[in-house]
Amino acid sequence: MSARIAGAPLDAARAPHVVSHPRSNWLKAAGTEAKLLLVGIPVLLWTVIPIYHLVLFAISPKQDALSGALFPEHPTLRNFEIVFGQRHYFLSHFWQQLWNSAFIAFSTGVLTLLIATMAAFAISRLKVKGGRTVMNLALFTYFIPAAFLAVPMYKTMGAYGLLNTKWALILAMVTIASPYAIWVLKQASDKLPLELDEAAVMDGASPPQLFRFVYLPLMTPSLVAIGVYALLLAWNEYLFAFLLLSRDTDVTLPVALGSFLAADDSPWELLMTTGLIYALPPAAIYYVFRRYMVGGLTAGAVKS
Repeated sequence: MSARIAGAPLDAARAPHVVSHPRSNWLKAAGTEAKLLLVGIPVLLWTVIPIYHLVLFAISPKQDALSGALFPEHPTLRNFEIVFGQRHYFLSHFWQQLWNSAFIAFSTGVLTLLIATMAAFAISRLKVKGGRTVMNLALFTYFIPAAFLAVPMYKTMGAYGLLNTKWALILAMVTIASPYAIWVLKQASDKLPLELDEAAVMDGASPPQLFRFVYLPLMTPSLVAIGVYALLLAWNEYLFAFLLLSRDTDVTLPVALGSFLAADDSPWELLMTTGLIYALPPAAIYYVFRRYMVGGLTAGAVKS
């Protein structure tokens, strides 16, 4: 015993000591930062340069729009005046088309939230029979590219007399957005403690009361994220809007922007100005609800 105790300090003395040098730590941190910069700077430039050119075209006179200069010699806001005043043939219904886009996007967001929220509640909390099977079948539709569904959707809307109406595009967008919305909300709902439901039921709460007073308040971040997702999906849609709507007073602004390319001498400065105006609402919506987006869309991704 004494030999073993006496030998312990000797072994400890012989053991190598690893000392972390501050300089090596600094070099390691600098190397990590350099790698991040090598990836981040090209990604930043790839993202910012198109936006820069969009703004550049929007503030350039027609004669300077394609000059290739890094900044116009005579920047102007006249392009915005032309767009807002509908002073061009392609912009004769600008405000109506912008309203169409807003109405369709908002309606899609509301209907998607209504359907997905109730479906997720029924599947996750009420444990309805066959709910998971229905959800999986809905997700299976994403194996089919959306472009392949355009013609069947066109035939379906024609059979029900909905072609050339806003509801045709709204229902098409809800069909596309709902499976993903149900899946995200179901995953987030699974993270809520079941004890809350049991306590509410013991207090005499009915399923509608449980849905309204317990489920909805706790699901607010995910609901906001899904609502914004569905809204932006409909706001940026082109293919289905092009197929299902035809009248100039019914189409959305992205479809109207496509008409600029039909001219031999396309007014690129007006096209880019309109595109910049159309890009501002989504940016503002994301800025307002940004704190909900990451948390809401990743709720339930990690199991505790």
